[in-house]
Amino acid sequence: MSILKMTNIQKSFGENHVLKDISLHVDKGEVVSIIGPSGSGKSTLLRCATFLETIDSGTITYDDKNAAEMKNGKCVYAKKLNDFRHIFGLVFQNFNLFPHYTVLKNMMDAPVSVMKRDKNEVREECLALLRKMGLEDKADSYPGLLSGGQQQRVSIVRALAMNPEILFFDEPTSALDPELTGEVLKVIKQLAEEKMTMVIVTHEMAFARAVSDRVIFMDGGVIVEQGAPEEVFGNTQSERMKQFLQNYNKV
Repeated sequence: MSILKMTNIQKSFGENHVLKDISLHVDKGEVVSIIGPSGSGKSTLLRCATFLETIDSGTITYDDKNAAEMKNGKCVYAKKLNDFRHIFGLVFQNFNLFPHYTVLKNMMDAPVSVMKRDKNEVREECLALLRKMGLEDKADSYPGLLSGGQQQRVSIVRALAMNPEILFFDEPTSALDPELTGEVLKVIKQLAEEKMTMVIVTHEMAFARAVSDRVIFMDGGVIVEQGAPEEVFGNTQSERMKQFLQNYNKV
């Protein structure tokens, strides 16, 4: 079953046509990595999927319900978008933690204030997530006292605290040095092994190859190629993909 379907998505910023008729689906339990050069539209696609940007045309469907659809030639969003927002979690490249909240309060805030869940129940769940991520001793710390890798792991468990059906990652390691990158990728790999549905925009090619069920290569606002990691990385038919991998390997 597809949790997410995006069909014929178009998005422009002024004269800049960033997404050109993109269609994709993400099935339950699937890990999809989106790769491609800077400016190819990867992050914009993620921002459209999570309603941080509005699409110009196309359809966005979660669990077979339309969050955005075409009516009379215009793109119309569902009146109750909040009904869709609890379906996904989003992990940003720059953590986006509240600096004046402790780690535990960062995690508990949305489940308690947005979802109106029982505070004690949420607290126990959040502490269990922190234990699982090896961050239990950081519950009462403030984000500024944590390393970048620890902050990103906290932002992942904060997203998990909402019990999402699908997690989106927008270049989750781009703000981290190589040593800290490894600890964050290890957490994402663990989630993949637990069959968490994920969409990961990443520039970590070896990681995308190892952890993904499907890899999507974007360039110039279109999907150039997609398929199993071994097909895309090991047997690509696309000259543009070959050129991208050659340039990437030179870095």
